[in-house]
Amino acid sequence: MKNLIRGLALFGLLAGPFIAMAQDTKFGQLGQELPTPNTYRTASGAPGHQYWQQRADYTIKVELNDENQSVTGSETITYTNNSPDVLTYLWVQLDQNIFEPKSMSNMTQTGTLQDRMSTAAVEHLTREAFDGGYKIRAVKDRNGKDLKYTINNTMMRIDLPAPLKPKQSYTFSIDWFNFINDQKALGGRGGYEYFPGDGNYLYEMAQWFPRMAVYDDVNGWQHKQFLGAGEFALPFGDYKVSITVPADHIVASTGELQNASQVLTSAQQKRFADAAKADKPTLIVTQEEATQAEKNKAKGKKTWVYSAKNVRDFAWASSRKFIWDAMNVKVGNQNILAMSYYPKEANPLWGQYSTESVAHTLKVYSKHTIDYPYPVAISVHGPVGGMEYPMLSFNGYRPEADGTYSANTKYGLITVIIHEVGHNFFPMIINSDERQWTWMDEGLNTFMQYIAEQEWEKGYPSRRGEPANIVDYMKSAKNTQVPIMTNSESVLQFGNNAYGKPATALNILRETVMGRELFDHAFKEYANRWAFKHPMPADFFRTMEDASGVDLDWFWRGWFYTTDHTDIAIEGVKWFTIDSQNPDFVNAQKREQQNKAPQTLSQQRNLQDIKRTRLDERPELADFYNKYDPLATTATDKERYQKFYASLSDNEKKVLDSGLNFYEVGFRNLGGLVMPLIVRMEYEDGTDEVVNIPAEIWRYNNEEVTKVFVTEKPVVSFTLDPFLQTADTDLSNNSYPRRMAPSRFDLFKQNRQQQPNPMQQQRQESSRGAGNGNSGSNR
Repeated sequence: MKNLIRGLALFGLLAGPFIAMAQDTKFGQLGQELPTPNTYRTASGAPGHQYWQQRADYTIKVELNDENQSVTGSETITYTNNSPDVLTYLWVQLDQNIFEPKSMSNMTQTGTLQDRMSTAAVEHLTREAFDGGYKIRAVKDRNGKDLKYTINNTMMRIDLPAPLKPKQSYTFSIDWFNFINDQKALGGRGGYEYFPGDGNYLYEMAQWFPRMAVYDDVNGWQHKQFLGAGEFALPFGDYKVSITVPADHIVASTGELQNASQVLTSAQQKRFADAAKADKPTLIVTQEEATQAEKNKAKGKKTWVYSAKNVRDFAWASSRKFIWDAMNVKVGNQNILAMSYYPKEANPLWGQYSTESVAHTLKVYSKHTIDYPYPVAISVHGPVGGMEYPMLSFNGYRPEADGTYSANTKYGLITVIIHEVGHNFFPMIINSDERQWTWMDEGLNTFMQYIAEQEWEKGYPSRRGEPANIVDYMKSAKNTQVPIMTNSESVLQFGNNAYGKPATALNILRETVMGRELFDHAFKEYANRWAFKHPMPADFFRTMEDASGVDLDWFWRGWFYTTDHTDIAIEGVKWFTIDSQNPDFVNAQKREQQNKAPQTLSQQRNLQDIKRTRLDERPELADFYNKYDPLATTATDKERYQKFYASLSDNEKKVLDSGLNFYEVGFRNLGGLVMPLIVRMEYEDGTDEVVNIPAEIWRYNNEEVTKVFVTEKPVVSFTLDPFLQTADTDLSNNSYPRRMAPSRFDLFKQNRQQQPNPMQQQRQESSRGAGNGNSGSNR
C-alpha cells in the first residue's frame, strides 16, 4: 500500500464525483414483468377488496386392500363458484395417471444407452409396465345421473348439465379404483414399502383421490398437466374421510380422529389423552404392540374417520408396523398435538428426534409467519423420502440395522422433518400455485427451514441458505441454468433452482440488503395477508417492498428473472493524503520513504563488491553538493509555509491538520448481478472497519464504479464481502492487495469396503477394549 499514489491537492479533494451515464437495465422498475394491479390484487401486494377464490368440500369413503395393494374409493364433492364468472365445466386433477404406461410423464422421459450397462439399469428398462392410473367407474350428479366427462392425461373435464353461476354450488360424485405403486421401484410422492423380514406393508397415500383444480383470477383454470415435477394447485375446503383398513392397522391422517373409541384399545385411548397434555414425546402405540401386530396379522377390518377443516388437500398412511408417539405444543393460544408414526426399523432415531423436530418447526415458523392454525402436525416414516400435506408429512432416513447412525443420517432426518412440516405454512396455508411456481413453496420454505435449523443447534450443518453454499451452482454453465421465474416442469437443476437459490436470495435479502427488522416485518406481513389464499409472485414481491419501504425491483430482477451471478472485483486502489506543505513534515516523510526504498540488485552487489570509490580515495574532490542535504528544512521554507497557513480559513486549517487518508477504490461487476458492496478495511494498527454500501451504488453504471473512503488511519488492505454474504463466485479478486487462497489435493487409495459410521466404530472399539481387559485379567 505504501507505494500507492500520493499527493491529492487540498481543494481538488472537495470536487464532486464524476457521474456516468445512467444505465437503468438493472435498476429499472418491474413494469411489464408484473401483472397490472386490479380490484382482486392490489399494487401494494395485498388481496383486493373484490378478491375471491373457489371452494371444494369433500366427503370420501376409501378402502385399502392389503392383499393386492390397491384402493377403492367414492367421493362426493361440493364445488362453490365464488368467482364473478359463469362456469360451464369443471376440471378435476387425476395425478395418479402419471403411472399409466403411456402417460405423458412416461412417454416424455429421456435417456441414453451406454456400452456397459448395469443389470439394475437394464432391469429398469425391461420392467413390466405398471398400470397404476385411475380406473374411473362413475361420475354422477347428486341425483345419481351420469355426467359427461373427458379425461386428458392427468386432467378430467366434467361437463355441467347447466351453467354454474356466481355464488352457486354444485355437488357431484366420482367412484374410482387404482393399484398402489411400489415407491422404491417406481418412485412417486406416495406408495407402499414391503418389509420382507416380517412380510408386512407400509402405505403412504398421497394424490390418492381425484381432486379439484384451481380456478382463479390469474389463470382461469390451472390445468397444466402433471409431469412429475410441478406439484399441485388446490382450493380450500372441508373434508370428512372414512378410511377402511385391516383391523390391526394404525392410520395416520390429515385432520382429527373422530372415532378413537372404535379403533383404539382402551389403553391406547388413555395414552392418547395423556400425550395431549405431555411436554415430551409420549407413546400411544408401543414398539412391543407394533411388533406383535406384525407377527399376528388380524382378520377383519376397521374404519378410521377423520375430519379436517379449511385444508387444501388430504393424505394418510396405514400399517400394522406403526409405533405412534405424540406431545403437546403450545402456539399462541392453541394446543397442538405433534405426532410421529414409524416402524421399529426407524428406532432409536425416530423415537428421539421426530416429534421433537415437529414441535420445534411449529414454534419457529409460527414466530416468523402466522400461528399454526391446525390441531395436529404429523411426521410419518416410510418409503417416501420427503413429501408434505396439510397436518401430515412423509419423511425418510432410518438408522442401520444395528441401531447406529451417522451424523448425516441424524441431521438429514431433522432437516427433512423441519422442511416437510414447514410446508404446512408454504404452501398448505399460504397457498401458492405449485404447478406453475415451485420456488414460491420450496424456496420460501427452504429459507424458513434454514432459520429453524439454526435455532435447533448452534453450528447446525445446513446444506442450503448460506450464500457460500450456492456459489457452485451460480457459476455453473449458463446452458444448465434457467431463471427462478421458470415453470416448474421446465426447471433445470431443480434442487438448486427451486430450493437453494431462492432460499439463499431471501437470506441475503434479510441479512445484507434489508436487515432483519425490515425483512422480518415484511415477510410476516406477506404470510398474514395471504394465509388461506392464493398468492402469486407479484403479490410476494410487492408486499415485501410495500411493508418495508425498500425498492427491491433490482433484486427481484437480478436474482429471479436472470441467471446472472455475483462476481464483483476490486480493480485497484489509489491512496491520497493531503499535501500539508509543512516543510518539516513533508521532508521527514520523504526521508522515511527514501530510507525504506528497496535497493536494486546492482546496488546490493555494488555495496559488496566496490570497497572504495574514487571520492573515498580523493576527499578533495567533494564540493557543495556532496555535503548538501535537499531534505533539510530552510528558514525560507518555513517562512513560505507560515504565509500559506495564515491565508487559510479555520475550516481549511482543520482539514489541512487532520492527517486524513483518502482511498479511491475501483469495483468491477464481472458476474452481472448487482449487489451491495460490503468492504472491510484493515488498518495499519491492526484494527479494522466494515462499511456496507447499498446496491444502488451501481444505478448509474452497472459495470464499474469507484468509491472514495476517508480514514483517520492508514489502510493496509481492502476486502470485499469478508463475511461471504453475497454468494460471490470468485473470491480471488475480492482483496487488495491480492491474497492467495490455498487449495489442497488428496492422496488416497481406493477402498471399496463400506466404512462403519462413527457410532458403529465406537462400539467396535469398546468391544475390543472390553475383550483386551478380560484377557488381561485372566493372566
